[in-house]
Formats: sequence, structure tokens, C-alpha cells
Amino acid sequence: MHQRSIQVSTSGRGLNLITEEILSAVGSQLPETGLVNIFVHHTSASLTIQENADPMARQDLEQFLERLAPDGEPWHRHTHEGPDDTTSHMKSVLTSTSVVIPITKSKLALGTWQGVYLWEHRLEGQTRWLTITVMGA
Repeated sequence: MHQRSIQVSTSGRGLNLITEEILSAVGSQLPETGLVNIFVHHTSASLTIQENADPMARQDLEQFLERLAPDGEPWHRHTHEGPDDTTSHMKSVLTSTSVVIPITKSKLALGTWQGVYLWEHRLEGQTRWLTITVMGA
């Protein structure tokens, strides 16, 4: 088992494909079989595995989440960091702070059209910390 932390910079709200960053961080250290856990250390961003072929899929997901948790609602009280403060936390709750991916033949066993995404929920770009833990034999 080993672990590595990395930083990922975002340019603002939206899905950021980070599969290559994950592979760069641990790709040469993947065992024959096992698991990779990726964890984001923030409450206003999340991780997901989604389609990485058609950009329209990402746009539809982003629009869906915007409709579920729109910015600037009059009932929002946690707005110290702006109109996206409460909604960025809501979106994180609706998604996930970690993903687990199987390792098969020393490769991430993602499906043909799957990619790992860091979902930035803040309007402005951020620097996000991720911890990647590799377990296996």
C-alpha cells in the first residue's frame, strides 16, 4: 500500500477530467490487482466517474446540478464567501468526496468511456488537494 497527495487547479465551476493526473501520480506504482481510492480534501468540490467522450454529457450533468442547487436563493444563510457558498456545499453532498477504482493487470479498470473528474462547485478557480491511496498485491 502507498499513498500520494497531489494538487489540481481548476478554472472555476465545472467538471475537470483528472484521469491523466491520477495516472501520472501513481501509474508506475500500480500493483497487478488492487484498488485505488481518490479523496478530495474540500467541502466545495467533489469527485465522480463519468463519460469522457461526449462533452455534451458533462454539460448536461452540470446543468442538472445547477437546477438542483441554484446560487443566490434568498433562504441561503451560509454566504460568507459569496453566492456560491451554500450551493457549493450542497453540490458536494449530492455527489461524492471519494471514488474507488479497481486495478486489473496494473491498470485502472475504468470502462471504455469513463474518466475520473474533479467537480469544482465554486464559481472561481481553486487549487484542490487530493490524496490517492493504492492498495493491492
